[in-house]
Amino acid sequence: MATPQREKFATQVDPQILQAVRDLARSEGRQLQALVDEALADLVEKRKQQRPRAHVMAAYQASHEEFAPLYRKLAK
Repeated sequence: MATPQREKFATQVDPQILQAVRDLARSEGRQLQALVDEALADLVEKRKQQRPRAHVMAAYQASHEEFAPLYRKLAK
């Protein structure tokens, strides 16, 4: 199985954000690069569609199905 072609780039990141991402990668047992790839792919998808992702909308809809009576009471 061939590995995907990679391209290097340089950027600057807020130190607190970078540390949070490093901590997250460590806690998940993943490489920092994997989280950067995931974050960039999520950003591209979000901007491309200009609408919430399908799994987000599914969770939202499930919430309404489960808690509709409570939501109606809270709206009053």
